[in-house]
Amino acid sequence: MLKPLGDRVIVKVQEEEEQTVGGIVLASNAKQKPQTGEVVAVGEGALNDKGDRIKPSIAKGDKVLFDKYAGSEVSYEDQKYLVLHEKDVMAIVE
Repeated sequence: MLKPLGDRVIVKVQEEEEQTVGGIVLASNAKQKPQTGEVVAVGEGALNDKGDRIKPSIAKGDKVLFDKYAGSEVSYEDQKYLVLHEKDVMAIVE
């Protein structure tokens, strides 16, 4: 499994629906980039100026909403993930 470093988190991105409520199928280039997903791994946290570790406020299993163009897409064992800094996560979805 992937283990993020520092204040990074790894998110399995939730794929968007293929069609709208009205039943119209959207072309793949017309769909917006997904902004929600499930956290699958969390780093140890960032270091402050004194070298102390800041505990992450996000945990494995959290459903999160993240910035639209944040992070880096990676593929690992035929799965697509997004590696984000904790600051790029806007909210935990409850």
